Amino acid sequence: MDGAWWPRSRDLPSELSALADVLDPLWGRITRIAVNPRHWPMLPPRVFVNGHVVKVGWFTSELDPHGITLLSYTAGRWDLLVIPPETGASSAARLMAAASADSGPPTTATALMTAERARHARGARAGKGRSGGALWSHGRNHQRAVGT
Repeated sequence: MDGAWWPRSRDLPSELSALADVLDPLWGRITRIAVNPRHWPMLPPRVFVNGHVVKVGWFTSELDPHGITLLSYTAGRWDLLVIPPETGASSAARLMAAASADSGPPTTATALMTAERARHARGARAGKGRSGGALWSHGRNHQRAVGT
């Protein structure tokens, strides 16, 4: 995992445009986005990002259902945990920190989500309220509010 993304809604065309608009200038031109369609009601074939078109692909067996992959000319491949929009603030913060951690063995987006659900089931209380989407990535010290 290279970081985490906490979209505001399940409106993938809108959310992807907002995410890519922020990342395009930071990481270099975003060229492709790949998602697993399990948690998205509508899948766009492309989104418009900073004046150019980015193709969106969806794959059910190749991609983690809780992840997203972004490709750019300069930064290469980035795999992000997708935190469900309805996630409480404290759970989202833990997930973003876990996905961005430089220590420990590599993990998958589904493994992080499963661990957080187990923690929540043991009695952890999720925080309330949020003001907008967020992106965290490790190694680059980026925490960006998306769509706030």
